[in-house]
This record gives sequence, C-alpha cells and structure tokens, in this order.
Amino acid sequence: MGDFVRITTEAGIATIRLQRPPMNALNGQVQDEIGAAAAQAGADPDVRAVILYGGEKVFAAGADIKEMAEASHARIMEFGAGIQNAFKVVARIPKPVIAAITGYALGGGLELALCADFRVLGEKARVGQPEILLGVIPGGGGTQRLPRLIGPAKAKDLVFSGRFMDAAEALRIGLADQVVPDAEVYEAARKMAAQYVGGAPLALRAAKQAIDEGLELDLDAGLEIERLHFTGLFGTEDQAAGMRSFLEKGPGKATFTGR
Repeated sequence: MGDFVRITTEAGIATIRLQRPPMNALNGQVQDEIGAAAAQAGADPDVRAVILYGGEKVFAAGADIKEMAEASHARIMEFGAGIQNAFKVVARIPKPVIAAITGYALGGGLELALCADFRVLGEKARVGQPEILLGVIPGGGGTQRLPRLIGPAKAKDLVFSGRFMDAAEALRIGLADQVVPDAEVYEAARKMAAQYVGGAPLALRAAKQAIDEGLELDLDAGLEIERLHFTGLFGTEDQAAGMRSFLEKGPGKATFTGR
C-alpha cells in the first residue's frame, strides 16, 4: 500500500483506489504505486477480478502538469517510460479488470481506464485526451489503445481536438460499457466484477491473453494462440472439474480452484 494508491480485497474482488486529492493527478510516484498495486492484484490467487477506482468525485484528471512543465528532457524520458510501464502492468493483469469512473478521466486518467477490460461511467463523467491543448500528444497509450477500442477516426477526433466527451457519447461509441447514476458507479462495477469471481481463473486468464494478444496479430497467428491456450487448459484440474460437473449437474454449477 502506497501513499496515494491502496488496494483492498473483498469477496474475491480487489479494488485499486487512487487517493491523491483533489484530482488524483498521476505524478511519478502515483504511477509507480499503480504498477505495484496491479502486480499485487495480478499475483494474488484470492483475487478473481479487479476494480480501478478514483473515488466518488473524480477518477483521474491526468498527469501532474506542474511536474511535467518544470521537468528536464531527461526527466520526461523517464516519465514517459514510467507511465507506459506502469500501465502495461495494469493492462496485463490476468483477470477481469473494470474501471469505475466518476467525474473526470482525462489524459493519463483515460489512458489508465483504457487498460481495463470494461469501463463503467457515471452519468456526469467526462473523458478525453486533452494533451493537444498543451502542445503535446498522449504518452500513456492514448494513441494506441484508444483507436484499438473505438476505431481510428473516433480516436483521432478526441486526440486532435482535445475535447471532453460525455458519458452518453462514450457509451454510444463503445468507450463506455455501462452508464449509471454517479452514486452507483462503484457498486455497478462490483456487480459486474462479481459475475467473474466464480469463473475458472485459468480459463479466464487464457481467454484474456488470447484476445489481447490476438488483436496485435493476423488471424492465423491469433488462431494459433487460441489453439495453444485451449489445448493447454486440458491439463488443469479446473477443466476436469468443469466438464465433470457439466455432465453430472448441467452448466454453471462447477467449483473452480485455479489449478
């Protein structure tokens, strides 16, 4: 647990909570703590799903502009590597990850949310990549993860304009997966996460890796990744238990141990 990021686990769901008032600005220390929390959640066998949460008022309003404005070029090189490395750890958590977004998710805040598998937004949430308004471009994955999610034209609109997008539009273009009243964001994310807690963790890990890795490859290479993951799961206790339970009790009644 760090100064600005803490992780708590309840009923198989880990919550990675940003706590750097007032706007959860992502300075270097926050980035390091996010990466450490993500690694901890990913390695903990008791964690079956993860929620990224900034609190009731704001998710994260972006990088610490004061820190960047005063930094040397060498420091910015370190900063760019640091934010990408931390966010890679989040993106590679081998479990379902949900970003619960209230208030602003801007710049690095949106880039963090893009590392999740799903995004739940409050009705008054605003998201965007406003770096162009500062004379720079996104540096934490916005030019890469955003077009992979919503398509290049819509991503270019957000990156080129720097405009803020409301929750309704985010839902319409696939940037949000669910929009709920602001006060219900965290509980909606927990409800979404809970549906994965009883699932087969090794199969969920394989499914996530197959999809994410396959998106970067041609179809034949992606299919080969799928085949290897599929056949590899037949060496697990979960596969044996799942198929035995299906034959004896029907679907959806197996208990999985992650072995």
